[in-house]
Amino acid sequence: MSRRTTGSAPTPTLAQPLRLPSGRRIAVCGGLFLLGAVVGVAGALVQPAWFPGGLLLALAAEAGLCLGGALALRSRAGAASAAAGWVLVVLLLTVSRPEGDFLFAAGAGSYLFLLGGIAVAVMCATLAPGRQPEGNSVRLGK
Repeated sequence: MSRRTTGSAPTPTLAQPLRLPSGRRIAVCGGLFLLGAVVGVAGALVQPAWFPGGLLLALAAEAGLCLGGALALRSRAGAASAAAGWVLVVLLLTVSRPEGDFLFAAGAGSYLFLLGGIAVAVMCATLAPGRQPEGNSVRLGK
């Protein structure tokens, strides 16, 4: 016996039309990018001042911003926007100037801040809660 379905089969994700984000969502992502940049600059200044505590405070601030952005947008785009702002600013601050001025010293704390911050950004953007399907049952057969 064959079963007849009244509805059509669900369209695969890659075959669906592209849905562009709303203007409000883009504005929030831009704001999170700027906040990530501010947290990166603040962390770069705080981490050498109070070495163990400042480093932990700077990394906790970045993790809080990334996870908060993911929860605010209910998508990984919030975490990725904040992380991109942080990474861009911190990498730009590591470049020394022709006069010999630099912001990061060649110590363990600076390397832990840079590499630990990138690891925190990747973890937050990867493990942030994504969107969940709507409805009571998420299984196809129910």
